Amino acid sequence: MYHPCMPGGVEHRSRGPREREVTRRAREVSVALREVQRVSLDARQALARRLGLGVSDVNALDQLVFSTEPIGPAELAARVGMTTASATVLVDRLEKAGHLRRAPHPRDRRRQTLHPTDHAREEISAALSPLITALDATAAGLTADQAAAVVKYLTAAAEVLRAYASGAADLVTEQPGGQAQRQPPPAGQAC
Repeated sequence: MYHPCMPGGVEHRSRGPREREVTRRAREVSVALREVQRVSLDARQALARRLGLGVSDVNALDQLVFSTEPIGPAELAARVGMTTASATVLVDRLEKAGHLRRAPHPRDRRRQTLHPTDHAREEISAALSPLITALDATAAGLTADQAAAVVKYLTAAAEVLRAYASGAADLVTEQPGGQAQRQPPPAGQAC
């Protein structure tokens, strides 16, 4: 029987013991990932405090530092979920603090692109260094096979999160046995 809130969308009683065990392990991994996501928000707030910035400022700098393409103020607003007017105030504040600079767009003279300064990159790197060192030490305790499994899972999880964030109508998940199964997200349903 289909149930959107159950792992795999299927009630447990319709599965055998092996499938229930696989589903239980999958649920444990998903719960652990949700905890990482929750704690990541706490870490983002701690980073903002260390830098003396607001969380919105840190979110904006994160978008600028890790973007593979030039970002203008309107694109930054869309990425961090604020109005263009609010983003303009944020950009002005970050520019005044020496964290970013504006430059003409390479192909459109009417537009601007935003770039983090070397000062901002150095400050962020110094603030994150203890966290990155601790995470690297944690990863160093994994065997090669464990590390490969973690990377494979986190890469796939990132793709699922991107699809969800982009508003995908449904998500494709891999089920035990390597079979893909479409699962519509629960629409307006509390699980």
